[in-house]
Amino acid sequence: MTGLLAIGLLLAASMVIGVYGVRAARSTPDFLIASHKVAPGWNAMAIAGEYVSAASVLGLAGLMLKNGIGTLWYAVGFTAGYVAVAALVAGPMRRSGAYTVPDFADYRLGSRTLRKLCAVIVLVIMWLYLVPQFKGAGVVLQLVSGTPYWVGVVLAGLVVSVSIAAGGMRSATYVQGFHYLVKLLFIAVPAIVLLVHAGDTNRTEALRPDSAAVFAQTTHVDFTVPARFEVTEPVTVTDGRGRERELETGYHSASPGERMTFPAGAAVPRPDGLPELGGTEWSRPLLDLDGSGQPLLATWSVLLATTLGAVGLPHVIMRFHSSSTARVARRVAVGVIVLLGVFYLFPAVYGLLGRVYSPELVLTGATDTVTVELPTQVMGGTWGALLTAVVAAGAFAAFLSTSSGLLLALAGGLSHDLSRSSVPRLRLAVAAGALVAVALSLPAARVDINVLVGWAFAVAASTFCPLLVLGIWWRRLTVTGAAAGLAAGVCAATGAALASVATGPHPGWLTVLLAQPAAWTVPLAFAVMVGVSLLGKPPEWAERAVLRLHAP
Repeated sequence: MTGLLAIGLLLAASMVIGVYGVRAARSTPDFLIASHKVAPGWNAMAIAGEYVSAASVLGLAGLMLKNGIGTLWYAVGFTAGYVAVAALVAGPMRRSGAYTVPDFADYRLGSRTLRKLCAVIVLVIMWLYLVPQFKGAGVVLQLVSGTPYWVGVVLAGLVVSVSIAAGGMRSATYVQGFHYLVKLLFIAVPAIVLLVHAGDTNRTEALRPDSAAVFAQTTHVDFTVPARFEVTEPVTVTDGRGRERELETGYHSASPGERMTFPAGAAVPRPDGLPELGGTEWSRPLLDLDGSGQPLLATWSVLLATTLGAVGLPHVIMRFHSSSTARVARRVAVGVIVLLGVFYLFPAVYGLLGRVYSPELVLTGATDTVTVELPTQVMGGTWGALLTAVVAAGAFAAFLSTSSGLLLALAGGLSHDLSRSSVPRLRLAVAAGALVAVALSLPAARVDINVLVGWAFAVAASTFCPLLVLGIWWRRLTVTGAAAGLAAGVCAATGAALASVATGPHPGWLTVLLAQPAAWTVPLAFAVMVGVSLLGKPPEWAERAVLRLHAP
C-alpha cells in the first residue's frame, strides 16, 4: 500500500508539472524543441532523467545479478556515449537548425525519400526502446500493489501520453528534470541505507563475488516459467505440499507453478546457461552473453552499441536543439556526463547485495525485480516496506521520464517527418505511438529489459550514428550512400536480433554476433555509406552545408 501511495504521488506530481508546459506549446518549434529556450541546467537534468531508463534502474542491477559484474560495462558505455555526443555531434547538430534526425538528413542531403527512410528507422528504435519502459512499469506496479501486469503498462502509457500531448518538449523538460532528482535520491538513499544495515559480514560477502552463493535463510522459490538448473551438492528441499525431496548432484527441472523451499546455508543452484552465482565466471570483469564463452568479443560489442548508440538515438539528438547555441549544447552534454556518472554508482550496490540476499531471483528468472525486492529482504518490517516504496517510485520515475522523450521523438517521426507537421497532428501522433507501444508491451512480460534496450542501441549505432558522423564531418557523403548505409545497418541489426531469438543461446561467437551485433553492423554501415558515396557525386551545396555545421 505504501508503494502504491508513493507511485500515486509521483504520477500526480508528473501530471501537474507536465500540464504546466501547455501554455508554451503553440507551434511546431514550441512542441518539438521548446523554441531553443531551455536553460542549460534544466536541460542537462532532463537529458539525464530521460536517459536513465528502466534498463538502468532495474535492468542493470538485474543483469548483474544474473550474469556477473562484467555487466557494469553497460554503465560505462551508457556514460561514455555522451563523451562521443559532446565531441562529435552536439554543437554541429544545434547549428544545423534541424528539429529531428530526419530533418538533418533532409538539410544535409536534400532528399525527401531519405527523410522518410530515417523517419521509419526512428519508429523502429523508439518502439524497441519504449516496450521495456512500459514493461518495467507493469512489473513494478505488480510487485508493490498486486495488480495485474497490464494495469501498470496501460497506466504508464496513459500518464506519459497525456503529459506529452499536452505540453510537448517544455513539459517533457520539466518532468524529466524532476524525475532525475527523484531517481537519484530514491535509488541512492536506499542503497546507502541498505549497505549500512547489511552489516560487516554481509558487506564482506557482497564484495567477494568469487565466493559461492548460499541461501542466507530458508527460502521459498516459486517458479513461474520452466526452469532447468544444476545442483552442485546434494540438498533436501520441501515442495509446495510440504513433502521433502532429495536433489542429487546434477541437473534438475522445475515446472511453472512449482515451489521448492531450500534450507538456510544450502548452495544456490546454477540455472542452465548462466554462470554460477559467485565464482570465476560471475566475478570476471568482462561480459559474457548467454554463455557464449566469448567475453572479450561480447564486451567490445556491448561497448560499441552503447557508446555509439547514444550518438544515434533520435530522442537524445533532439534534446540539443532545445539549447540556445551550439556552445550551450556542448556544455549541456558535459553536464549530462557528470550526472550519469553519479547515478551509475548505485545499481552495482543492488546487484552485489542481491547476490547475498535474493539469489532465488536467478532461479525464477525475475532478476529485473531485485532493485525493488531487496529492501524487504535486507530490512523487513515497516522500514523495509518504506524503502521498497521509495525505490519503486524511483523506478517508476525512470519509466515515465524516458518514455516522455521517446514518445516526443516518436511523434516527430510520425507527424513532422512522415507528413505535414502541426501541433494537433503531433498530439495525435503521441497518442498513436503510445497505443502501439502499450500493445507491444503486453506480451513482453518475460523479456529482459536490457535485451530490448540493447537492440535499440544496436540499431541506432548501426544507422544514425554513421549518418550523423559522416554527414557532419565528411562532405563527400551522398544521398545514395546514406540510404544504402541506413538500409544495411537497420536490416543487419534487426535481422541479427530476430535471428538470436529464433536460434536461442548456444556457446560460440555466433551467439554474440547475433544477440549484440554492433561489433559488425556498425563497421558495415560505415563501410557501405563511404563505399557507395565514393562511387557518386556529393550535392553541390555539400561544402556550404558542412561549413555551416562547424562555423560559429
